[in-house]
Amino acid sequence: MRKIFIMGILGTLFGLMSCNAQTAGFKTVDAKAFAKVIADTAVVVLDVRTAEEFKAGHIEGALNIDVLQSDFAKKAGARIPEGKTVALYCRSGNRSKKAANALASKYKVIELGTGYNGWTKEFGTR
Repeated sequence: MRKIFIMGILGTLFGLMSCNAQTAGFKTVDAKAFAKVIADTAVVVLDVRTAEEFKAGHIEGALNIDVLQSDFAKKAGARIPEGKTVALYCRSGNRSKKAANALASKYKVIELGTGYNGWTKEFGTR
């Protein structure tokens, strides 16, 4: 009986923690939802990969600011007006979460969870 009680408590705690992850200040979406978001020309599309990755292929109209650079947030602040909606992505969805966390206090952030890899799988290189 005690094991069941403890498992119930742990399950509740893990459930609450996963809910908080979704409300961390940004929203993660799939490629189809991301395409709908960026159809709005007021949304800033931000590629947070390296310049080399960006040159190899990117979503049309995207800005490129490498999240791995120490001045990422400063560069983003200089190029993107505060309060804008920023739709950002990386290669696979890992670096973009770091970028989303860094920008969520100044912008409404939508993150492509599957990254550019998921985008090209869904839509090709358009």
